[in-house]
Amino acid sequence: MASDVLKQNLDEHQSALAATFSEPNLKLLEEIAQEVTRAFKNGHKVLLCGNGGSAADAQHIAAEFVGRFKRERRSLPAIALTTDTSILTAIGNDYSYEVIFKRQIEGLGLAGDILIGISTSGNSKNVVLALEEAKKMKLKTVAFTGKGGGILKRCADYCFEVESVKTPRVQEMHITALHAISELVEDTLFPT
Repeated sequence: MASDVLKQNLDEHQSALAATFSEPNLKLLEEIAQEVTRAFKNGHKVLLCGNGGSAADAQHIAAEFVGRFKRERRSLPAIALTTDTSILTAIGNDYSYEVIFKRQIEGLGLAGDILIGISTSGNSKNVVLALEEAKKMKLKTVAFTGKGGGILKRCADYCFEVESVKTPRVQEMHITALHAISELVEDTLFPT
């Protein structure tokens, strides 16, 4: 029955939420928010990337920074590397899909910026290559992954791991965590 499916989904969500937002992970989110705040204070930007639903999350969070999260304030510099179809298709065609984010990091990233890479598996090759390039260029790197962290866990300065391997649950936890970071950054930079 439909109600059984709904209940199962909600039970999985609650279980993932309780397991993921442990004290160590809450502390990690605070540290990530502090890094983002520091970058913005020092005139740097946040770059975000991911595939599929994670691409949508990258766009969503870039919009929270550039637009607003909860209060009226000045815009903050953030770019989703997932949105320019001309860049994505040119790089994909001329090079390969694996370097669509790496090439953008080469052109847009500056030391002191932050790259947030989102991958439910932690193994998305194009996100991994972007983080590796960002580290070479002295950007701070943050990964949002599912359980285990995948390759991204080894190449990111910070890795927020969701305690689930189910893609929908991982995505739900990612957006919750990214919203929390958005709010912490906004509250710190624009106190009432």
